[in-house]
Amino acid sequence: MRRLPLLLTTVALCGTLAAFGALGREGPAPAPEPGGDRRDAGTAAAGAPDGGALGRSIAADQRRLRGTPQDAEGWARLGAEYVERARLTADPSYYPRADEALARSLELRPADNVDALTALGALANARHLFAEARDFAERAIGLAPLHWQAYAVLADARTQLGDDTGATEAVQDLLDRHPGTASFTRAAYELEQHGRADEARQALQQALDSSYDPADRAFCRHQIAELDQDSGRPEQALTGYRQALADDPSFTPALAGRARAQAALGDTDAAVADYTAAVARVPLPQHLLELGELQESLGHRAAAEEQYRLLTAEQQLAAANGVLDDLTLGRFQADHGDPAQAVTLLRGEWERRRSVLVADALAWALHRQGKDQEALPLAEQAGSHGWRNALFAYHRGEIERALGQPDAAREHLAEALRLDPHFSPLLAPQARSALAALGGTS
Repeated sequence: MRRLPLLLTTVALCGTLAAFGALGREGPAPAPEPGGDRRDAGTAAAGAPDGGALGRSIAADQRRLRGTPQDAEGWARLGAEYVERARLTADPSYYPRADEALARSLELRPADNVDALTALGALANARHLFAEARDFAERAIGLAPLHWQAYAVLADARTQLGDDTGATEAVQDLLDRHPGTASFTRAAYELEQHGRADEARQALQQALDSSYDPADRAFCRHQIAELDQDSGRPEQALTGYRQALADDPSFTPALAGRARAQAALGDTDAAVADYTAAVARVPLPQHLLELGELQESLGHRAAAEEQYRLLTAEQQLAAANGVLDDLTLGRFQADHGDPAQAVTLLRGEWERRRSVLVADALAWALHRQGKDQEALPLAEQAGSHGWRNALFAYHRGEIERALGQPDAAREHLAEALRLDPHFSPLLAPQARSALAALGGTS
């Protein structure tokens, strides 16, 4: 693969997949321990997506460490497994357990403990403490320059910090050291953020072609479907989500993706059913918000409010376990709560990191508070990398409309609807109305 003069999350999602998915599958899964962790057993019984190999690995490491508590490597591995468990179940109570296990590992082996440092970086990424994550990853790389997992952590951290050049370098370093699912998916996210969707698709196809594990294949198919969905191709996206679920029926993001595609195609009953199943499995704030907004668009106000209440509760639970996610909470407050609080939250987030996602969210919150002069430069900055993002374009168009800039507003509102006519069940109709009022067409 040629070198990438390119730019994660999701980001968030692919982050831990690469950092710990491989670690968790390096050896055969041990048998489950009878009478093990009740919480683990309960989760598995509920059909959570990690009820198989990961749960067995955690149980085996817990058992092994009871017999050999001086095993620094074992504590590092257990800490990494707890981080992965939290990601798969959206249960942040595993983060303190991970913290404790990794601290124990470092206590036993304070020097050259690359695995613990890398896992601490992934834990910090999961808690949205991206500067800490970057520092842990750089320490790990300083000790072991060939340790590819640390580059995955570093790439995710730099991406979320808005360090465009540094993120590109980290992804390239990862590609050079470990071409495979972890690197191709991160390269795809980099390319997408720079408006190179076709190349992003090629990278994801390479990731898919190089993957054999059903969970990895489901992840790659889901990411390709997301590109289709965000490009206004819900039929193709629906096919991709279905293929992902065929590879791994427990892969909840694909279930939520299928709901989003179904909603775009007008099958709202199926969409509500799939969203409801998805949040019952894993109550991710993103999916709770999407279900709430779909219910609100259908006139089901009480059902929508219930999802918003659950989202708030999930955010409070995450905060109690060390997660600092003011981006999600700020976005929610801007559209469904108090815009002034949204601005306060997002100004804090902007101080901590200068990513395009935060720029867009703060711009929108400022608009909702009536501060459009301050909002516009941030909206422009959000699009400065070339990311073809319908929500960014809509936000910018509305800000320009409020500032009495009809030509620019028409351009960006039309762009939003051209990129993805179904980008939001609540905002896409508003974009159409605003564009029509300006005499434009999508």
